[in-house]
Amino acid sequence: MKHDRFHGRVAGRSRRCDIPGCSEQGEFRAPGERRPGFDGPGDYRWFCLDHIRAFNSGYNYFAGMSPEEIQAAQNPIHGWERETRAFSPTAGVDNAPRWADFADPLEAINQRARARRPAEREDGRLVTPDERRALEVLELPLDADRKALRSRYSDLVRRYHPDRNGGDRGFEKNLQQVVEAYQLLKKAAAFA
Repeated sequence: MKHDRFHGRVAGRSRRCDIPGCSEQGEFRAPGERRPGFDGPGDYRWFCLDHIRAFNSGYNYFAGMSPEEIQAAQNPIHGWERETRAFSPTAGVDNAPRWADFADPLEAINQRARARRPAEREDGRLVTPDERRALEVLELPLDADRKALRSRYSDLVRRYHPDRNGGDRGFEKNLQQVVEAYQLLKKAAAFA
């Protein structure tokens, strides 16, 4: 999709203008009935140059907002009151690094990013961090094969299942983790 930034024209589309009866190309995008929100980016409508000009002249971003909501939206720091993932202490990765352990802050950030990269097995297949954690739950090495995965799963289910350990329900959480780990790994490309 190529954008003509000066005019807002989106080239490369073969759409018609969304105004009934208009036969011009719809090259300009405008917000639709459903606004962006929690459930997605919202809908768009496509208009020709004349109809986008008419739409823009009558568009009111604040329509339907209370005076308090309008004032909050016009505040210069609107949207900055919550911590974004990039600026949170954990940055969506793990616990905050011990900054004193690093001479260079970028090295601390780099170490955290490395922890989220896929690991490579000896056979060249990649294992994601989630799959690595699942292997740790099953107490398997990175290069385990499908047969070892199935065998270890069977052993752990026998160990933790209440029917096999005298009705002790204290291991239900362990059993749930084992089942979830196995379900993840049996679908993984590394174990195909």
